[in-house]
Amino acid sequence: MDKVKRETIFIAGVKVYCEYLVNEKPPILLIHGFASSTYTFHRLIPLLKENFSIVALDLPGFGRSEKSKTFIYSFENYAIVIAECIKYFNLERVTIVGHSMGGQIALYTAKKVPSKISKLILICSSGYLKRAKKPLIYCSYIPFFRFFVEYYIRRKDVKKSLENVFYNRTFINEEMMQEFARPLSEKGFYISLMRLLRYREGDLSSKQLSEINIPTLLIWGEEDQVVPLSVGKRLVKDLPNADLITYEKTGHLVTEERTEELYCHILSYTS
Repeated sequence: MDKVKRETIFIAGVKVYCEYLVNEKPPILLIHGFASSTYTFHRLIPLLKENFSIVALDLPGFGRSEKSKTFIYSFENYAIVIAECIKYFNLERVTIVGHSMGGQIALYTAKKVPSKISKLILICSSGYLKRAKKPLIYCSYIPFFRFFVEYYIRRKDVKKSLENVFYNRTFINEEMMQEFARPLSEKGFYISLMRLLRYREGDLSSKQLSEINIPTLLIWGEEDQVVPLSVGKRLVKDLPNADLITYEKTGHLVTEERTEELYCHILSYTS
C-alpha cells in the first residue's frame, strides 16, 4: 500500500506544507478552514486513498506552512496558491473538497481555473461574509496590533473552541487539542491572522456564485453552530448546479463526526 508523502513545496512565492499521494487514480484536493490544517482530514484521507490521488495542503499562515510577513492573505491569493498546487502536481479534472473557509477558497479557485476542476464538494462552507469593517482594517496597521490579536485568540480555551464545532463532543481528545493548540505558540501565526483580517475580501456574491457552473455538492451538519445550515440552503439556490446533503445531530466538523458517511457521499458523487 502506497504511503501518503509529507513535504514542504515552494509555490506562489511561499512555502506550503503538503500531504499527498499522487498516482493514476482520479485526483482530489483538500482545503481546510480558518485556523485549521490538513489535520481536518486526518480521518478521511486513509479512506480516500483507496480510490483517489490525494493532495491536502496547509494554507499559507496555517498549520505547518510558512507564516509569511509579506504574503497577501486574500481569497484571491489563496486561489492562486491552489491553482499553482494543481499545476505543481500536474492534476487534471480535479475534485476540490473545501471545509468552512476552505469552501469559499474552493469557490474562488473555481472562478479562476474552471477548466481544471471537475467537481466541488463544500463542507459547511463559509458564505456571504462581508469584508472586515474599515476601522478594524485600519487597526491592523497600528504597531503592536499583533499583540491584541494574540491576546484575543489566546484567551479562548482550546477545548471550548472545539466544543463549538462538535455536536458529539466525545470526539474531542488530547491529540486533537494539542494539534489545534500548536500554532498558538508561533508568533508568525498571529501576524498571518492580522494580515488575513487586513486583506480578506468579502465572500462571493450571489451574482458571482451564479456564474459557477461546476457541479457542486454541499454537505452540512444540521447542528452547525459556526456556519448555520441557512447558509447552505442559500448557496444551493445561488449555485446553478448544486445539491445539498445534511446530517442530523452533526456540528461543523463533519470530517470528524461523519467520516464514513462523508467518504461514501464523496465517492458516489465523483463516480
